[in-house]
Amino acid sequence: MPNKASPTRRFRPYFDRPIDTRDTSERFLIVCEGEKTEPNYFWSFPVPKKVIDVQGFGFNTTALVERALELKNQEHYDQVWCVFDRDDFPVENFNRAIALAKQHGICVAYSNQAFELWYLLHFHYYNTGINRDAYKAKLSNLLGHEYRKNSETIYEEIMPLQKAALRNAAKLLEQYSPPKPADDDPSTTVHLLVEQLNRFVRWR
Repeated sequence: MPNKASPTRRFRPYFDRPIDTRDTSERFLIVCEGEKTEPNYFWSFPVPKKVIDVQGFGFNTTALVERALELKNQEHYDQVWCVFDRDDFPVENFNRAIALAKQHGICVAYSNQAFELWYLLHFHYYNTGINRDAYKAKLSNLLGHEYRKNSETIYEEIMPLQKAALRNAAKLLEQYSPPKPADDDPSTTVHLLVEQLNRFVRWR
């Protein structure tokens, strides 16, 4: 079980330069809408704990980005990510949050409709909308036991299927041209954050 003692991190553009994956000097701040579900998942990544600082606030879309911006300005991070869902938030709120994040160099790992879409994509490719209320039943069936939203073991349970999830999420995003995150149901960019964290994964 990962140690939940919180480190602290920040953001610097790096996508266009080669990376030495052995370097653990980069620091991530991951600010989550959920107080348990998403933080538990990201804390479970087998990366050096000095690499990530994961915080869950229970804030809505725009408020979450504003909080991430406050934290970004307080300490050095190489990457800052906001993780939030479309849910039932008004379209303008969702779009405003993404635009605000982009304006301030903050990355967004959004899900339309819910974060659990990322889990479902480990098992199958879904390109038709599913009401978020049905996600729990689908995941329970696929996992072979009741899915619990604040699970501390979900990362380990579905990790063997992660490569399929990365492919499925990328394929799903490609079908929207141009992308309209608030309207693209289902869609997610969680895989983009996962890909970045995987650069620091240590299995031994």
